[in-house]
Amino acid sequence: MNSIEVHNIGKRYTIGHQAKRDTLRETLSSGLGSLWQRLRGSEFVKEDFWALQDISFSVQPGEVVGVVGRNGAGKSTLLKVLSRITEPTTGSITLRGRVASLLEVGTGFHPELSGRENIFLNGAILGMSRWEIRKKFDEIVAFAEVNRFLDTPVKRYSSGMYVRLAFSVAAHLDPEILIVDEVLAVGDARFQKKCLGKMKSVSKSEGRTVLFVSHQLQSVRSLCPKSILLTGGRLETMGPTDQVLKIYEGESEAGDAQTRVIKNILPGLQLSSAKCSIEPSAASAEGFHDFLYEIAGCIDKPQNKYGFALHISTNDGIAVCHMGPRLLRHFIGGQSGPFVTSFRIAAMNRHLAGGRYELEAIVTDQTGASARSTNQSLVFDLPEADPYAADFRFSKALHGLVPLPVSIENRFQ
Repeated sequence: MNSIEVHNIGKRYTIGHQAKRDTLRETLSSGLGSLWQRLRGSEFVKEDFWALQDISFSVQPGEVVGVVGRNGAGKSTLLKVLSRITEPTTGSITLRGRVASLLEVGTGFHPELSGRENIFLNGAILGMSRWEIRKKFDEIVAFAEVNRFLDTPVKRYSSGMYVRLAFSVAAHLDPEILIVDEVLAVGDARFQKKCLGKMKSVSKSEGRTVLFVSHQLQSVRSLCPKSILLTGGRLETMGPTDQVLKIYEGESEAGDAQTRVIKNILPGLQLSSAKCSIEPSAASAEGFHDFLYEIAGCIDKPQNKYGFALHISTNDGIAVCHMGPRLLRHFIGGQSGPFVTSFRIAAMNRHLAGGRYELEAIVTDQTGASARSTNQSLVFDLPEADPYAADFRFSKALHGLVPLPVSIENRFQ
């Protein structure tokens, strides 16, 4: 008998966006009636967005199943539906056994209670008696390594301490089904390895079912014999992890050569497209190649300024370098109209080994209060440089594994 059975589930959200006024007359006339329009809600256009559609699968007791897909594919929504945090719009779910979920930092914790009190609270939520929780208590604390802070309110914990305790509680209080999202990425590498070992142990020796979402493909490979690939809210395939990841990585490669179209992100800023490429550098005789990322758009409000952050990771999801607008010391604005912003990293394979990498761009306003991922991850293959000419500096910098020199140019048309 399956521990998880999912039949044709779908999750629909109603989203709204402000209606655009195209003429000066519409803008002026809206001033008198704006309050009434806001009260009536007529300034907003509502539309349905299906985060999940027609998803069906089953998981047997003791199976460890990975869930992979691009940003916005529906992975977190699927886990929230399975965890009963949100109800599906269509379809049905059957879960056999107690479910423990770790979807974000502090899930199920009360910030005003101490670590000790939250262990008992979570156990009670799972339906365990006080005696059962006491039996596991020492093991939970030892695994989480929070002995000194056990009687401190968890609101004073660092994110790493929060995750350590939350995972330890979820893994040790005998749930039949354990659901874990990307939250483990908050912990350090040693603790992540410890968690992976624990999940393997509870599945093999105790017959528990584990669903594991991660962008770190190497972790998915090592932990999950079977995986699910989500694309655009739909289940594209389910099967042996190696086969599923080949399809996933193949999609990334296929999307590599084309320019991605981007929708409007922040007020006053419209983004139209983005692309990245690898080009021979001035020192191409030594095998060096430049990395070029270009993002095009239009500024409607010249008084606003915007910045871009670039996050580069390996194909296994390991962060290599994160460059924010303040680190880059670059913002665009001050005038309106179409623009193209170019980011160039000269002789990139002087600093990074050859291989496949992924770039994610984030756009933010000058205050940093509003920041949105463009959800346009681009994959690129970096050639290997001449090992005698390259200067590999794998140092642990402040914002990633390696610092990368970037030159930036804005061109208004």
